[in-house]
Amino acid sequence: MKKLCSFIICALLLQIVKADIKAELTMPSAEVVQQDTNVLLPVIQAPVSIYQNNIFKRRLDSIQKEVPLDYNGYVQAYIDNYTRRKDEMGRMLGLSKYYFPIYEKAFQEAGIPEEIKYLSIVESALNPNAISRVGAAGPWQFMSETAKIYGLSMTDYVDDRRDPVQASNAAAAYLKDAYQQFGDWLLAIASYNCGKSNVEHALEKTGAHDYWSIRELLPAETRGYVPAFIAINYVMKYHKNHYITPQTGDLAIATDTIMVNKFVSLSRISQALGMTLRDICVLNPSYRQQVVNGTAAVPRKIVIPLVNAERQSILRDAITDLNAPIRNLKPVQYVAIAPPVQANVQQGAGAGSSAVMPATHITQKGETLAAIAAKYNVKIVDLLQWNKALGTNTTLPLLPGLTVNIGRG
Repeated sequence: MKKLCSFIICALLLQIVKADIKAELTMPSAEVVQQDTNVLLPVIQAPVSIYQNNIFKRRLDSIQKEVPLDYNGYVQAYIDNYTRRKDEMGRMLGLSKYYFPIYEKAFQEAGIPEEIKYLSIVESALNPNAISRVGAAGPWQFMSETAKIYGLSMTDYVDDRRDPVQASNAAAAYLKDAYQQFGDWLLAIASYNCGKSNVEHALEKTGAHDYWSIRELLPAETRGYVPAFIAINYVMKYHKNHYITPQTGDLAIATDTIMVNKFVSLSRISQALGMTLRDICVLNPSYRQQVVNGTAAVPRKIVIPLVNAERQSILRDAITDLNAPIRNLKPVQYVAIAPPVQANVQQGAGAGSSAVMPATHITQKGETLAAIAAKYNVKIVDLLQWNKALGTNTTLPLLPGLTVNIGRG
């Protein structure tokens, strides 16, 4: 009888062990997490190895300024996702040359940490015409009611949420208010996505004072929002380590602003500037009907490429008299200057020749500073020194109608 009982007990123990082994083998290998936001998000949280933990944390620590750039598995998953999207991240780097100086100015004036500018990539992928499924619009994705609170206007003609300058000022004001309320930048950033009330309720429920402690109580999208922001900071700083190359954009980096006190179409302005309607609309995304609705009482702003005095005169005439034909740009006037001296040419060789070189060059579509330097046989370093307003990217295609000094400072 004892032998029979011992056999039964051993058989039961063997079944229990088998069941435990089976359960262990059928465990999922990776945790599946909900897709939190709409822009470039991973579905699976990647495991973090010891090596990754060391190198990525060390890099984030080295670029951290005022906003905490915490590192964990959630952040790593977004870093992995973004670094695989090389073309898209390269495009973000190219667009940032135009948009980030706008954001930096607004944030500096409001006392907001500069690194929060990267949040716009998570929000809209630097697209001023972006519209979310719930109606948020612009580079900073303002809902209409919040936009009104922060001074943005929305009419039949204008949507200030799409104006990079106006929207950046409003975003800075919101983030400043949120930081003053929560005393923590990551909580302020989280509230930008889900609203201050959601963050406030989560803090009250937990008694905590930081984002990671209340993360699971926030809406699904917000649970990924802050990790995505931290990951974008990493990618924009360490893109070279992941073979991500900035793509050349077609935005005019050097721009000017004029005020218009009457209704005028962007089409007419583009004709006067010698550029496409698409290009002028990209610089002025807030005009919903491609019409500048300026009045004497409330003049409106237009962003234009930096052009020479003659182009400015043509534009001014086109706006002053809306019925007058737009005159063509006069041919470039050339002046004679001394040609560059060749080191191995004998004195007097070619004496009496009337070599002339233009003092300025008017750009054609697609021309670059490097190509212009080669055309007129001038050093690129000199050309950059004479044309600081055109930036330092020698391979960036310039808009047509820009004046490039090529023979003098």
